[in-house]
Amino acid sequence: MTTVVGIADGRALGCTLRLVVTQPERLLVAKSAVDRILEDVDTAASRFRDDSELSRINAMPEREVRVSPLLGLAIAEALRGARLTDGAVDPTVGRAVRLSGYDDDFATIASDGGAITLVAESVPGWQMVGFDSRTRTLWLPHGVELDLGSTAKALAADLAAVAAIEAAGGGGALVSLGGDIAVAGEAPAGGWTVQVSEDSGADIDDAEATIAITRGGVATSSTTVRRWMRGGVELHHIIDPASGLPASGPWRTVTVAAGTCVDANIASTAAIVMGSGALGWLESRRLPARLVRRDGSQAHSAFWPDPERAHSALSANSQETNSISDS
Repeated sequence: MTTVVGIADGRALGCTLRLVVTQPERLLVAKSAVDRILEDVDTAASRFRDDSELSRINAMPEREVRVSPLLGLAIAEALRGARLTDGAVDPTVGRAVRLSGYDDDFATIASDGGAITLVAESVPGWQMVGFDSRTRTLWLPHGVELDLGSTAKALAADLAAVAAIEAAGGGGALVSLGGDIAVAGEAPAGGWTVQVSEDSGADIDDAEATIAITRGGVATSSTTVRRWMRGGVELHHIIDPASGLPASGPWRTVTVAAGTCVDANIASTAAIVMGSGALGWLESRRLPARLVRRDGSQAHSAFWPDPERAHSALSANSQETNSISDS
């Protein structure tokens, strides 16, 4: 039996937005709740708005400030991601991302431009951030700029999916933010079908692999979409904290399914940075993952559905165990 759904499309946080709900008659109220969450996240954690809470804090280091509950949650998730990945995902990459040319909303970034000077040096490191999650007090030293890009958008998807079903009074919801996908509530029969593509803006294509999930989230990190040229050199937005430069490992795209969209995004970004060690790290955490090499060939963790099947579901056992934890 096919579940009738309501779908609303738009843009938020500099990327495409899609909301799908299983109670189509409640689509408008659910979309309104999602929009409020996304605006709140943008106001709190955007690196591209001078008036955002994060931008104001980055501009005034060496001061202890008490952050809002939402920004506090986003910072806590970013620092958790850094800890769980041994710093492969590090929120102190802000200055390195900015100096590499990604200094505004991506839609406004010129695809080609003059040469820029890149300096290979490790980023300050997440341990430099003084943050008490209980009091929500934050202290940044000089030279540290926070970039919450690897967690804030995924966190927004998680929060928005929950807000959608609460506003709708039940049912299920899927929120996709530029390919960061979160689901909440009751899944449709057979689960939520997700197309696995390198470009989240790609049209639905039967030739593409799809998976089905019933809870949690899916995230894709890629060096092929958000990229630009400067002085004939190709750059992208995923920074290796060890060098402060765009990651140069073997993977161009990694897709991960996890217990939350935040965890999926942490893992997919970390895998791009980790390079050859990524597959072992993902499997040690029982995370379903698809990794695409620079030549287009693929590798899969043992928990990813059979790649020979065009449409396949993640097993129930995988979905019970696929949140990131210390190992």
